[in-house]
Amino acid sequence: MATLLQITGLSKSYGGQVILDNASFVVNDRQKIGVIGRNGVGKSTLFKIIDGTEDYDDGQVNIHDITNIGFLKQHNEYDDNDSVMEFLMRSSGKQDFECAKVAGSFQVKNETLDAKVVSLPGGYQMRVKLIAMLLEEPNLLLLDEPTNYLDLSTQILLEKFLENYKGSFLLITHDREFIKRTCNETLEIEQGKITLYPRPIEEYLDYKEEQLSTIERHNVNIEKEKKHLQKFVDRFGAKASKASQAKSKMKQIDRLKTIEVLHPLSTTRITIPKVEDKKGIALELDDLEIGYSNASVAQKINLDIERGKRIAVLGDNGQGKTTFLKTLAGEIDELSGTYKWGHNINIAYYAQHIPATLNFDETVKAYLKRVSPSDVTEQEIFKMAGNFLFKDEALKKRIPVLSGGEKARLCLATILLQKNQVILLDEPTNHLDFETVEALAEALKDSNVTILFVSHNRTFVEIVANGIIEVKNGRIKRYNHNYEEYVYHLQREIEEDLGIASAPKFKLGKDERIDLRKKIKEAKKSLKLLEKELKKLQEEKADLLQWFEENYKKFSEDKNRRLTEVDKRIVEIEGEWLELELELEVIS
Repeated sequence: MATLLQITGLSKSYGGQVILDNASFVVNDRQKIGVIGRNGVGKSTLFKIIDGTEDYDDGQVNIHDITNIGFLKQHNEYDDNDSVMEFLMRSSGKQDFECAKVAGSFQVKNETLDAKVVSLPGGYQMRVKLIAMLLEEPNLLLLDEPTNYLDLSTQILLEKFLENYKGSFLLITHDREFIKRTCNETLEIEQGKITLYPRPIEEYLDYKEEQLSTIERHNVNIEKEKKHLQKFVDRFGAKASKASQAKSKMKQIDRLKTIEVLHPLSTTRITIPKVEDKKGIALELDDLEIGYSNASVAQKINLDIERGKRIAVLGDNGQGKTTFLKTLAGEIDELSGTYKWGHNINIAYYAQHIPATLNFDETVKAYLKRVSPSDVTEQEIFKMAGNFLFKDEALKKRIPVLSGGEKARLCLATILLQKNQVILLDEPTNHLDFETVEALAEALKDSNVTILFVSHNRTFVEIVANGIIEVKNGRIKRYNHNYEEYVYHLQREIEEDLGIASAPKFKLGKDERIDLRKKIKEAKKSLKLLEKELKKLQEEKADLLQWFEENYKKFSEDKNRRLTEVDKRIVEIEGEWLELELELEVIS
């Protein structure tokens, strides 16, 4: 297994803030690693250090000779007059047929190759950047939030590419679903430390929780033992006859050490103020046409949105999703037809351009207190601010010095503190880590506010949406299936276009159907038996581990041997179970 990148004892600080503290890890070939951590912990800084665009204070970054790093750049490298093909050929030095082959895997072909890059929707411009990077034939990709501003189609194309990519990559994204689908290892940056766990994110988070519980139980037992010994010392320490025993007990107390637990990061829990529950229609659209003076974007829109609905507005970039929300927010005029909001409805609108207009010369704290309703307490204000990473010194920052991401988070905090009956959200998750994304999603799901939102974050949409509007080819209409089905059908379309669709199922004869049902029945029966055995073994393992915790001074060869046997059998069963699951998937 070839080593591509080796980082040893890496340290980096900004002023007094420690970003990385003696961090080490190794990346070998064919590793697919999801990089996670809260906003500001140093994920992007780590990438810049690896790429050589950021200095570090101490440690070593060894990039091996065989390593060719591909770093997805956020800035544009193409000229206004560049066609897609001209830019790809110039940036890569490759022939047109080589560029076209890679471009085809991202559905960039035919007339799109001749189009000016700047004329393409944002999602297609990101595709062009990805293609340009891949034409350099890297074997280690650094992907920093590649899904930001990508429509779902482009995300699926990127996902399909990464699934089949033969090199290694490190991927930062705030979309847990995208990490789950593309990465099989997890790297977390937390409080200056780096942990590389050779399993997917869900297993890593379970492992982390289990480790914390084990440490906490260990520390509780140690404290109990210390108290027990201390009682003896307190009671008999002054007696000459017990002095030597008391001294021995004190030495035992000194040897009993608890395991240090780093101060845990606070768990985000967002609460949105409730509004008055009302039934009926929140929004009526009657033959609405939207667009601009020189171009119609969508026509004949006829929809009713019920109060309390949470509607995801889906479709490829450039189809009109943002134009639709802008029209409903009153930012631009409708071209024809009408739309009508229900009685006594206050509307809040969050869009990607709005944070840039936030230039009040006051502190974050003063601003939030000024714009919050009078019945919202200071404690509620501070809690909401903290959820969006404005705590302590950050509350004292003046708004003009905030970064674009900080202004975006401040706008979201402001909107959620107000008692609006309707919230319109255009890509609200782009500056949030996935813990905050999911906390925001759960808060919106639990609220009784009417929500229309645009988001390409699959985790966010899955949690929030209980209705879908599709924007496609000049039409906006209700999609009568759930989000899972929407994604499935879109994937099938893309797979068919790329020529990787599943083989069609052939009609079976009567005897074949009987034989197939028998195989399915046997496989399901075997699965149940395995699951039953696995449950028993896991319970036995838990009992053994508990014995070791409670009897940490004792050594039992029998119990050690049995724990090894149980662990081995659990691994065997999990392998057998997976094979049966795959068999069932094939024959069902």
